[in-house]
Amino acid sequence: MSLGTVFISEVFGTMMLTLLGCGVVANVALKGTKGNGGGFLMVTWGWGLAVFSGVFVAAKSGAHLNPAVTLGLASSGIKEFVPGIPVDFTSIITYIGGELTGAFLGAVVAWLAHKQHFDLEPEPAAKLGVFSTGPAIRSYGWNFVTEVIGTFVLVFVIKMFGNSPNQLGPLAVALLVVVIGTSLGGPTGYAINPARDLGPRIAHAVLPIKGKGSSDWAYSWVPIAGPIVGGVLAGLMSMWLPLIVPAAS
Repeated sequence: MSLGTVFISEVFGTMMLTLLGCGVVANVALKGTKGNGGGFLMVTWGWGLAVFSGVFVAAKSGAHLNPAVTLGLASSGIKEFVPGIPVDFTSIITYIGGELTGAFLGAVVAWLAHKQHFDLEPEPAAKLGVFSTGPAIRSYGWNFVTEVIGTFVLVFVIKMFGNSPNQLGPLAVALLVVVIGTSLGGPTGYAINPARDLGPRIAHAVLPIKGKGSSDWAYSWVPIAGPIVGGVLAGLMSMWLPLIVPAAS
């Protein structure tokens, strides 16, 4: 295993994640698609299965697909991300760089797949919603809290999967993302992943999308900072929990 392999693995895994995740939002939100009006539940299941696909693609690197997961694992006290890749500044940057690159590329491909429907869609907000999250009620402090909570659940439960004698792998993570969406996703659209939001938001800003409007950079810090805080807190809690609740002998 090399850092180059890690980078490529995370690029392609996160690219698949955002291609399918942004794709399901486009199918629901854009005018004239076969899935138009499919609703929030369709979106949550689509994102869950997008994660399922991305985890398989990036299995070689541990399939972080998310800087909050990378930082959460780093804060949990582990020594290696995968065999041969120590937890250090260089490896963390490599993971995050791959995740951001893949997220951007996946969003671009999702736009290409739905290009004609982007041209037909009259609402700029619907177009932006394909790429990035936005709050149902704009309140930066509470939106930040929601993202912290959602990402804490994501990273903490992923860490607990690793303590289970029956590891379900990608399917378990996919179902976890679905339940986070259905339970905690309503207030903010549950980014729970800085790369998933920032990479596609950059794509929205640079792509020649007809009538796209603003990329809402004023909100963009929330789905970056909230997931990072939530992921790190989850990593720390997963390290402290065995000290609080000793394993049964």
